[in-house]
Amino acid sequence: MLDALGIHDPWLFAATVFVLNATPGADMMLTLARTLQFGVRGGLASAMGAVAGCVLHTLAAAFGLAALMAASSAAFGVVKWVGAAYLAWLAFGMARTAWRGQAAAAAPAAAAGPSGAVLFRQGLLTNALNPKVALFFLALLPQFIDADAPHKTAAFLVLGAWSIAQGGLFLAAFVLLVAPLRRWRPSVRVHRALNGAGAALFAWLAARLAK
Repeated sequence: MLDALGIHDPWLFAATVFVLNATPGADMMLTLARTLQFGVRGGLASAMGAVAGCVLHTLAAAFGLAALMAASSAAFGVVKWVGAAYLAWLAFGMARTAWRGQAAAAAPAAAAGPSGAVLFRQGLLTNALNPKVALFFLALLPQFIDADAPHKTAAFLVLGAWSIAQGGLFLAAFVLLVAPLRRWRPSVRVHRALNGAGAALFAWLAARLAK
């Protein structure tokens, strides 16, 4: 089937996607933060939101919207700044939690926290508003599609679906690996330091995206 679509070197593609999944970025950091805050439920909701964002980017790459954004500096700039602003807003929320560390640390461990829908939406927006992810799909996927492939759009969609499925499994495994760390109950000072570090990280990601 892959040969018929003009897709070549599928195992090299899988290895490339794995390396990229394992490279820390906004998706991984958000998944890590939400897993430590809200457990497996929160981590998986954020991870699946990030995966949904990849679905949007795959469709954009397959049908040319990412190419338009790549060609238009204005369109790229708008999406980039909106994405940076959203990451900065997440950083502000973590910084506020760090500032109010006493009350946050005193809250019951069983507190429900945000709903799964809210965490899913955060993951979705973190990914969907990152134009560099769109350009990644636009740059990577064609490398594994023959120039004379008969159905380039279908090949884009197949490779995009492969990347999304592999990335989703990676993030789900990451959540399950990290979740046991929640059993550690940090002191108020450590709790505030962790939230402060998370705020600094997301502020840095926002600044990097805005460049």
